Amino acid sequence: MAYVIGDECISCGSCEGECPVGAIHEGDGKYEIDPEKCTECGTCAGVCPVGAPKQA
Repeated sequence: MAYVIGDECISCGSCEGECPVGAIHEGDGKYEIDPEKCTECGTCAGVCPVGAPKQA
């Protein structure tokens, strides 16, 4: 299942630059992951300082 970014997101953008498939973009108040592009690699979760990305 694709990753989703929870409300703990602080909009630092560290995940966006690390996503190898460009599935992450800035949303309204937090970053969002396009489930159609997400390959479930977990890179975003590994770089997030607050643990916002989680598997859905």
